[in-house]
Amino acid sequence: MHNQIAPRNTPPDSSGFAINQNMTRHVMSSREIAELLGSRHDKVKQSIDRLIARGTIVQPPVGDEQEPDSLGRSRSIKVYWIGKRDTYVIVAQLSPEFTARLVDRWQELEAQVETAAFAIPQTKAEALRLAADLEEQNERLHLVILKQAPKVAAIERLAAAHGAVCLTDAAKLLQVTPRRFIAWLIDRDWIYQRGKKKRLTADQKRIDQGFMTHKFTELKPDELTGEPRAVAQPLVTPKGLTRLGEMLQEAL
Repeated sequence: MHNQIAPRNTPPDSSGFAINQNMTRHVMSSREIAELLGSRHDKVKQSIDRLIARGTIVQPPVGDEQEPDSLGRSRSIKVYWIGKRDTYVIVAQLSPEFTARLVDRWQELEAQVETAAFAIPQTKAEALRLAADLEEQNERLHLVILKQAPKVAAIERLAAAHGAVCLTDAAKLLQVTPRRFIAWLIDRDWIYQRGKKKRLTADQKRIDQGFMTHKFTELKPDELTGEPRAVAQPLVTPKGLTRLGEMLQEAL
């Protein structure tokens, strides 16, 4: 028999506030997936980040859950809320043999939703409270959109004002330290270190997506063979700069 996973807090939507409990739950937290697999939550989140960077799954909303620390005190942790389709992709990537357990968990969640679907307002007061809750959520979502709109517009202006830029300049435009930015790109398979000299090289998939390109600089011919030499410098395209700006904004 499969292990039972205790219900978690109500998942947040992408705007960061709680979904009304009367709404259908179509997501599962990254922590639940970790428990299903018997894996560490941070390792599951790292795998999710890699799948996002590769474009295999979409960027999921982030929310908070409570868990006890080693002393039994409650602490808040960040979790991803994953849609049904993407949970199968993640489990297939990590531990295909646990797919049956994931199916069981989804059946439990969907059964809970079917039961909750009948929890409609029974009185005028309950109906007014539900309407007020929905109105409050809509207002918060509107405020989030207004807050993020200038940042999105700024990123688009930066991308339009510059052609392909080197990694250092891209980091400055995105207001991230170059060292942290480069490590972040490596971790998400945008660039990698090549050869003994560990030269930074753009991932071919990112080049194909139009996010990265290379600038080739001619070097002096090889002293022994006379063969021409060149070095490739990875550059971030305007399209890539816009995408990185969106990813960094979502990660903050």
